[in-house]
Amino acid sequence: MKLYLIRHGRQCSQLCNVNVDLAEEGFRQAELLGKRLAGEKIEAVYSSHLLRAVQTAETANRYWNAEHIIKEELREISFGEMEGMCDEDIAVKFAAFKKEQETMETDLPYPGGECAGDVIRRAMPVFLEMAESGYQKIAVVTHGGVIRSMLSAFLGMEPARYRILGKTLENCSITEVVYQPDNQCFTVERFNDYAHLEPYPELLRSSWVSAEN
Repeated sequence: MKLYLIRHGRQCSQLCNVNVDLAEEGFRQAELLGKRLAGEKIEAVYSSHLLRAVQTAETANRYWNAEHIIKEELREISFGEMEGMCDEDIAVKFAAFKKEQETMETDLPYPGGECAGDVIRRAMPVFLEMAESGYQKIAVVTHGGVIRSMLSAFLGMEPARYRILGKTLENCSITEVVYQPDNQCFTVERFNDYAHLEPYPELLRSSWVSAEN
């Protein structure tokens, strides 16, 4: 069975992990995503409970008409003390943490928040639930930290190295994972596919933010 892992659309704030609505561009991204996957016969849509994920799922699902299941376990990695801050202030206040994180030697939790291993432990049961659901094609609207953390688990990587999986994931990009029941493994078939956004440079993250936490 196939899982289409989708990063939510652009939200209306650049502050770290605030629970806000999609921006106008985010709705456009979700619309393009819906059209892109309209022929895939998606049977169910899972999303986190955060507004940006729910609204992305609802907008894209107009083209799929699938059951929408909300799972809080698919929420973004907790950035702890960084949440609600702007990138410029984070770069200054947490410079020492960011420098240590970049070595990717230890699966460091964000100060007062989570590490990749924490995300894997809470989200993996939901992925196994999807794998055993009987659905053959599921869209999973979640978050960049969740997608990269789960891929590190599927690929047998050390969780500390999850950040090596893409400097940035585009909003409403598609990462395709296939579950093979015979050996109970997930294989990664494509990563950060945003061909549906490429004709619109204003919808790419490079036109919006210069860094990711």
